[in-house]
Amino acid sequence: MATTSSGPRRSSDRNAQGGQQAGKKKFFYRRKRVCKFCVEKIEYIDFKDVKMLQQFIPERGKILPRRISGTCALHQRKLQNAIKRARIAALLPFTAD
Repeated sequence: MATTSSGPRRSSDRNAQGGQQAGKKKFFYRRKRVCKFCVEKIEYIDFKDVKMLQQFIPERGKILPRRISGTCALHQRKLQNAIKRARIAALLPFTAD
């Protein structure tokens, strides 16, 4: 069988195609987000506090995930329940208009 490639790829070929210089890697460091509720020592997330809950809901009306909001697992669950309760009480919208 004949192969369609012109032979083994060299690192210089890869660098020329990728746009990076040889031997240099771009390193991106993302700072770890901390849980807002743990820092402020908030134990109960009130569903009537709409101003605070809106920080965790974008324009579309979805609940932000942990990796974006930075909340810990415990507070993410409490936040999720508070947002759902606020939606049922018509304090927050289910979806965007």
